[in-house]
Amino acid sequence: MTTGFELAIERHIAAPPERVFQVWTARLAEWWAPRPWRTKIIEQEWRPGGRSALRMTGPEGAVSEMEGVVLEFIPNRSIVFTNAFTAGWVPQKPFMVGLFSFAPEGVGTRYRAAARLWDAETQAQHEAMGFHRGWTHVAEQLAALAEGR
Repeated sequence: MTTGFELAIERHIAAPPERVFQVWTARLAEWWAPRPWRTKIIEQEWRPGGRSALRMTGPEGAVSEMEGVVLEFIPNRSIVFTNAFTAGWVPQKPFMVGLFSFAPEGVGTRYRAAARLWDAETQAQHEAMGFHRGWTHVAEQLAALAEGR
C-alpha cells in the first residue's frame, strides 16, 4: 500500500542479488550520484535506525547534502530509508522515503528504486528535478559495477 505519490524505476541487472546488494552498499560513493557529480559518504550505518549522511558535489561546485535514517535493511533483499528524521529520530522537513529492492530474476536481479513522497506537490518537484533521468542514470552506474563493466 502506498500514498499514491510514488516515482520508481526498474531494470534487470545481469548479476545475482547478492552481488548487486554488495555493490549497492559497499561501493555507494561510486554510483550514487549521476556522473560527473561525486558522492562523499559522511556516515552510513547499515541497520534500522542507522544514520545515512552523504554529500554530492557537482562539477561546478554545487553541493547537495542528504541526511536521514535507515528504516529497513534486509541483506540481499531491500533497503528503505527516509530523510524525515536525522540520527536519533530528530524530525526534519521530510522529502521522501527511498525504497530499493533486489529480487532474483533468471540469472540476474530485478532492481527497483522508488521514492515515496508526501503529496502531489513534492512528487511534481521530484519529477521536475529529473527523477527518471537521474535515477535511471545511477541505476546504470550500479549495474555496470555489479556486472563488472
